[in-house]
Amino acid sequence: MEVRTCRQCKRIFNYLSGPNICPSCREALEKKFQEVKQYVEEHPNEGITQVAEANEVTAKQIQRWIREERLAFAEGSGVGIECESCGAMIRSGRLCQKCKDALIGAANDMYKTDNSVVARKHREAARMRFLDK
Repeated sequence: MEVRTCRQCKRIFNYLSGPNICPSCREALEKKFQEVKQYVEEHPNEGITQVAEANEVTAKQIQRWIREERLAFAEGSGVGIECESCGAMIRSGRLCQKCKDALIGAANDMYKTDNSVVARKHREAARMRFLDK
């Protein structure tokens, strides 16, 4: 266990994992999240700034919840955040679907191997050799 200072209330606490805030501030933040979530469900066409002002939360915190995919806005609403890769408007997460697919494709290509090269090396290693006398 590690002792840290809470980012919000500046109290010392035993840190286990997650954000650098004490358990009481974490609990208060979770309550605030539930209030914001309820408000967004009741007012689906509100913008981030309106939601932030109505619930006494910073717009940055709401964007953090959106990036964590804990909060998402309705498909029909004009509210969104920018994709971190291409800048397209998205409803939640960090990347749009196009960038996610490109990232997955790049990761898959990175692990592909040329089977003919692997098979040839395997054949060369497995063949029988004789010593000349």
